[in-house]
Amino acid sequence: MSDLITTQLVTLDAHLGTSTTEVINHLANLVAQASRATDASALAEHALAREAKTATGVPGGIAIPHCRSAAVTTPTLAMARLATPVDFGAKDGPADLIFFIAAPEGADKEHLKLLSKLARALVKKTFTGALREAKSNEEIVALVSAVISESPTMPAAPTAAAPAEKAKAATNTAKVSKIVAVTACPTGIAHTYMAADSLAQTAEELGIDFAVETQGSSGSTALDPAVIEAADAVIFAVDVDVRDRSRFAGKPVIQVPVKRGIDEPAKLLQDAIAAATDPNARKVPAGAGSAESVQSGDKQSFGADLKRALLTGVSYMIPFVAGGGLLIALGFLLGGYDITDVADQYLAENTLFNLPDAGLLSFLGAVAFKIGGLSMGFLVPALAGYIAYAYADRPGIAPGFTAGAVAGFMGAGFLGGIVGGLIAGLAARWISSWKVPRWLRGLMPVVIVPLLGSIIASGLMILFLGGPIAQLTETLNSWLSGMSGTAAAILGLILGLMMAVDLGGPVNKVAYSFAVAGLGAGSITDNPAPLMIMAAVMAAGMVPPLAMALATAVSPRLFTGAERENGKAAWLLGAAFISEGAIPFAAADPLRVIPASMVGAGVTGSLIMTFDVVSQAPHGGAFVFFAMNNTWPMFLLATLIGTLISAALVIILKKFARKSAMPGVENAKVAA
Repeated sequence: MSDLITTQLVTLDAHLGTSTTEVINHLANLVAQASRATDASALAEHALAREAKTATGVPGGIAIPHCRSAAVTTPTLAMARLATPVDFGAKDGPADLIFFIAAPEGADKEHLKLLSKLARALVKKTFTGALREAKSNEEIVALVSAVISESPTMPAAPTAAAPAEKAKAATNTAKVSKIVAVTACPTGIAHTYMAADSLAQTAEELGIDFAVETQGSSGSTALDPAVIEAADAVIFAVDVDVRDRSRFAGKPVIQVPVKRGIDEPAKLLQDAIAAATDPNARKVPAGAGSAESVQSGDKQSFGADLKRALLTGVSYMIPFVAGGGLLIALGFLLGGYDITDVADQYLAENTLFNLPDAGLLSFLGAVAFKIGGLSMGFLVPALAGYIAYAYADRPGIAPGFTAGAVAGFMGAGFLGGIVGGLIAGLAARWISSWKVPRWLRGLMPVVIVPLLGSIIASGLMILFLGGPIAQLTETLNSWLSGMSGTAAAILGLILGLMMAVDLGGPVNKVAYSFAVAGLGAGSITDNPAPLMIMAAVMAAGMVPPLAMALATAVSPRLFTGAERENGKAAWLLGAAFISEGAIPFAAADPLRVIPASMVGAGVTGSLIMTFDVVSQAPHGGAFVFFAMNNTWPMFLLATLIGTLISAALVIILKKFARKSAMPGVENAKVAA
């Protein structure tokens, strides 16, 4: 299968621009010109979207942009040796060796194995040195073909120890010698295997017994249970869930993004050794099964831990709110605003064959309103339950849901759910860390932890915390309900700026989480402020992709071919409130795209609050107009104004703020 790469797919010692976008566009065009992809722009778009999630530069002046794409017809490697290195995000500087891996959506396992072999070979200095010395395209193809045809060299069992002197000098931990690891990345082609090989080679140099399991696209051979049992600690270098995480229960764990396994293998191994000898080190909890497991790797700050837990809770809560909010809005649409007073009566006394006097539509409105209300009733318990899950994995869910139900019972609202979920999660994690007899371990995650965790969290909520939090919630709701004029406009402006500053990153999610968390307390008639905040956040989040779509249509010459294609897709993405539709533009030109997006989004958020626009739906953009009642024309007007402002600004900046005046712009990264 050496036809993965041909001389037509190699570019040597060329200047391909100063940005990742330009290099990837060139390589995508090579793949298309070789009749291995049907659409170069689509292929480049998929690769750039992958690049926006995690930079693909690795130590040694190497970058491996890669993606799966429906545009690819044949698994392909395209390679460029750059005359002018380009920054792909590696810590040690720009890259001059670029390997572009293009895999079809349904690539067969044999081809994926060959692609992963190449990725592994790129951590070997002898191979990369030969690539830099090669004189012709034919020599490059021969070197690559030789590597991918070799037998795999990844150790399936712990490697032999290096000399004791080297181990002692490098680690100073002679008592610890067995570390296991799991590596995995979203695509499962490159980073998974490079991290594994980087860790394995470093472990051999340091004299550490080491074994690694790669959970990639080309298949996975699970670590021997005996090897896991003998291990002193485990490293999870992953960007996705670890399959069968419970195999490592009780082991000290270091969990980091997969790229750190490539960039910092020695530090990870030393951290794992330190964790193995630290009685307070975080451990993989019993019953663990999620990549969001609380006891993850590098010790994070309390703030980072808290943010991760809150975002986890909100992400699991959103489906309840989304479905519930849309059904309530549908109930109002069908049955009118008085449906709140008669829904229970209709459902108790009437059926499809015994309709109320108001008719079929009112009865169906009552059905939709009731189902939506019941779904919304899970808002606080789901928020609390999955915050606890983020801290304690599955054993934390029951205490968290219970604490959330108590918060709802006491009127503490989403603030009570947050506090209850945190207490439940921390309590469940603490209880899970107890050292108990082997015969009791099986009962811990299903009986002991839920029981004691519920007693602690819910007991504290009922006895001490629920009342004060309920009073605080009532005060907050009163403040929001009374907000009008300048204060409301300023809040909308701030939320709009937050939605556009990182386009789906942490700041964007904080603003969105704030809006969604308060949605359950909103009411069209009694408390519209939370619904106005939701509308402001949604409209502001629509502005960046819509503005980029408009700008590419008005001034196409200011954008690359790939950006013009992205602009076509951004119309739909923006209309559906998918802010990430602007990421390809921001990744290529952040210092012009992001400020322009922020101005328009901020104006839109402010206008929404000024116009008293409401939304009972947390997502859907223009497609959930019926959830905005009669305010939807103003929603569209505010969004249009912001879109026009951002589009005009980005065109002006691209015309008059030249790249030469802003060094490094093209290589900046946007959080995704």
